[in-house]
Parts: sequence; structure tokens; C-alpha cells
Amino acid sequence: MPRTDPAGALGADPASRPPAAEPAATSAPADPDQPETARIRLGDLLQAFSDPLRRRIVHRLATEGEAGCGDIELPVSRATGSYHFRILRTAGWTHTRRSGRERYVSLRRADLEERFPGLVEALLRADAAERDAAAEPAGAPESA
Repeated sequence: MPRTDPAGALGADPASRPPAAEPAATSAPADPDQPETARIRLGDLLQAFSDPLRRRIVHRLATEGEAGCGDIELPVSRATGSYHFRILRTAGWTHTRRSGRERYVSLRRADLEERFPGLVEALLRADAAERDAAAEPAGAPESA
């Protein structure tokens, strides 16, 4: 049954009406803690990217695209994985959407490129270079 306003509380005065809902984004976030593009802050992005596990998640999303949260293998408990996904989401790195009971996460590459041009690629290159340097064996001692 439709709701009515028999007391006229909404009245004809526009100031007394509740604010109209903002138009839905092209893909509404599954969680309200996902910032709008204009509210993404560089410090939050860098702090979130500073953790090796979160860098791994960002790299995975950048190379393979959207994935179910459970499809990204992490060497931590489910609760800890959820924590890391939340940190990335609230910093603005990722977009989470729901489909039934499943949550899918994707990199907000276009939003990040709009807000901070070149940042994502620069950080991914720096991370790859750091990982490559760490994988190289230390110089073998010279024999006489």
C-alpha cells in the first residue's frame, strides 16, 4: 500500500520536504564507506598501498580484473582478508559490488586516474621493481 501523508507534514513548502535521493552511480557501491572520486585522498591511498598484502590484492585486480572476494587467495584468515579489502575500499582503491550473497571487488582505475593521473601505474611499477630486487639473490662472495 502506498504511504500517504495525511497530516500534511510534508506540506507544499520545499524546505519541509526530505532531501531528494542523489542519482545512483553507474555501479552503486555495496558498502557506504566507499568514497566518491572527489573525496579520495592521496595519503589514504599511499597508506593502504604500504601493506604488502594489500599491494598484492591491488596487483591482482590490476592484472586480472574484477574477482569475487573469495577468489583471491590470501595467506591469512577470512576475517583478516576482509579487513584488508575494507582498508582498500575506504581508501578508494577498490569498488565492491554485490550479486546475491557474493561480493565482487574491482580496481577503481578510471576514478584513480581521473583524480591522480599516472599514480596507479607508477605505484605498480615501483612495487614490481621492489619485488624483483628482493627476488634477486644477494651477491655471492668472491673466492680468492
